[in-house]
Amino acid sequence: MTAVVLPAVPRVLIAEADPWSRDLLKQVLLNVRCDARLDVCADGQEALHLLSQNPYDLVIADWELPGVDGLNVLRSVRQRKRNPPLPFILMSSRNDSVSVREALPLAPAAYLTKPLNMESLTRRLQALLLNSGEEVFCEVPSLAPGMTLAVYLERRREQADGAPLMTDVQLAVRRSLNPDGLDLTVLHDEVRTDPQVTAVLIAAANSAARHHGAAVQTLSQALHRLGTGQSMNLILGLTLKRSARLSDPYLADYAERYWDLSLHTAEYARTLARLLDLDQERCYCAGMLHRLGDLALLRCLQEWKQAGGVLDEQEEVGEALAGFGAAYGSALRTRWRLPLELRELIAAVYQLGGGVYSREALVMHMAAQMARLSEHEGLEALARSRTARLLKIGLPELMRLRKK
Repeated sequence: MTAVVLPAVPRVLIAEADPWSRDLLKQVLLNVRCDARLDVCADGQEALHLLSQNPYDLVIADWELPGVDGLNVLRSVRQRKRNPPLPFILMSSRNDSVSVREALPLAPAAYLTKPLNMESLTRRLQALLLNSGEEVFCEVPSLAPGMTLAVYLERRREQADGAPLMTDVQLAVRRSLNPDGLDLTVLHDEVRTDPQVTAVLIAAANSAARHHGAAVQTLSQALHRLGTGQSMNLILGLTLKRSARLSDPYLADYAERYWDLSLHTAEYARTLARLLDLDQERCYCAGMLHRLGDLALLRCLQEWKQAGGVLDEQEEVGEALAGFGAAYGSALRTRWRLPLELRELIAAVYQLGGGVYSREALVMHMAAQMARLSEHEGLEALARSRTARLLKIGLPELMRLRKK
């Protein structure tokens, strides 16, 4: 048998319609081969075009691609009779024997059913892209000569990966597993305090490939729409990204403060919503997400340092947060297509626009004001505010709220 010679730097094509599944595949693959050259596409026609233009070492494609489906992409690859055959991983939500028998004659390197088993996928990729016992290490890309922090942050704003993880999500998933599989109720309770997990799952549940019916606006709704397997994959996939957790003590301390503010705002919002018979979980999620931009910026500041940038911690961190934090949050919420109603509640945390506002928006504004008060500051002024009058909440209710 002739030994297979693996490429020094593999070139891989990923064809997947859903943007969140596509991103997950990229992260799993780069975790195996950080040096891989990746091309990604969202439909079969583009996949065929890329295959005609480039020599690939591996293709990963979903059967359910729009236009030309993944099985026909595989069929086209096999008709070219490349020797040795191009390794091709076919993914599908079809796990019936008829579909499997249809694909097997085309000799896919693997036929993986969705939701993917990430351990199985990782093992397949290691077998296809690494020699036995081999590991590949990649240095963090260095900054371009003359790069300034302001320019770096402006360029990263539209591509930032979001906030760092504030909870141990791998432990959360393990705690949520039982003999019958993943318990979504337990998982929700484990990860509901993490802004990044909340935002990503809501965004993924609303992506075009899965969107059926009303928009998802809470973590619980997102978990149930995505299901156990995909929810677990997306959560664990977040751990694979660069700077998934903040290791820099100074930046981590900043993040803890913003996270603590988010937690207090979310809890006050939920309690106020319960008191007023409003949507508690939607208000909680809005409070949890309102500092997402500041947390994402801190993650980018760590990446700046890892790439060789110098950071004056006392001065430049504060200036960066003041100058870019809000813009990062707005960019993330727009790029991830978080529901407009949820974005409006997040905006109400900071200020109330002109005209008529919903009672939930008033709740968010008051919750944020309460979260910012120190334990020694009184509630009298807040009880006299226009927001309190519109909600018909007085000093006794606010005092009881603070004690909870």
